[in-house]
Amino acid sequence: MKPARLAVLGIAVVAAGAAVMLVGRARPPAPAVVQQQPAKAVSLAKVLVASTELDVGRTIQDSDLSWQDWPKEAVSGQFIQQTGSGAAKAEIVGAIVRSPFIQGEPIRSDKLIKGAGSGFMSAILPSGKRALAISISTNGSASAGGFILPNDHVDVIRTYRDEEASRSAGAEVQVSETVLTNVRVLAIGKQIGEKNGEKVVTGETATLELDPKQVESVVLAGRVGQLSLALRSLSDSGSSADAAPVDSNTGTTVIRYGVATQAIRK
Repeated sequence: MKPARLAVLGIAVVAAGAAVMLVGRARPPAPAVVQQQPAKAVSLAKVLVASTELDVGRTIQDSDLSWQDWPKEAVSGQFIQQTGSGAAKAEIVGAIVRSPFIQGEPIRSDKLIKGAGSGFMSAILPSGKRALAISISTNGSASAGGFILPNDHVDVIRTYRDEEASRSAGAEVQVSETVLTNVRVLAIGKQIGEKNGEKVVTGETATLELDPKQVESVVLAGRVGQLSLALRSLSDSGSSADAAPVDSNTGTTVIRYGVATQAIRK
């Protein structure tokens, strides 16, 4: 090999070695410094919450309530906040639950009733209305199989023996008629709302929301016959509960030798 080429090759080798040394000695770039913003202090308030689940109609005890920190920005005007005297909590004790609370939910004044010693039923009754309990069968045969719940709307039906028609026909004649329509159910038994997800409520009585005239009609109908409730569809259940006129052509059931036949009253 010629001396000139050897010289060029040597220079190239020396230059490559120098480049490797420089790269090895080069320091990595310093990491970028990230400045963390200090966390914004959250202002807290003491809010009264339910320490356990509170069902509809329950009278609140001191053990049902507790104070809990709550962000002030999220505190509603309906929440009960702690005061220096501690009177805020004492004012809630003894109130009746109108709508249920879950555990940890803030207590709200609009979900409570302060009846001043009155019971829950009298507290929730609208002005001018009356609560009347009627007897129903415990197996649900007179209450749509037990599927009638509080706040449902029903028709009240009376079934009784027609004495005059029975004498004329020489057989037992049973008559049914609608006494009231679209009546709101306040309670079944002592149950005034769903509990633990239970959808079927049975009891020996059904408490209805009526006006004074309707009370008289139902009490009289119950004296001279057996009352049953027919559940109405949610789509045609309104707020009114007007007494239904009794049709003079009410259907009757004639029972002769154990065989039932339908007839029309004339």
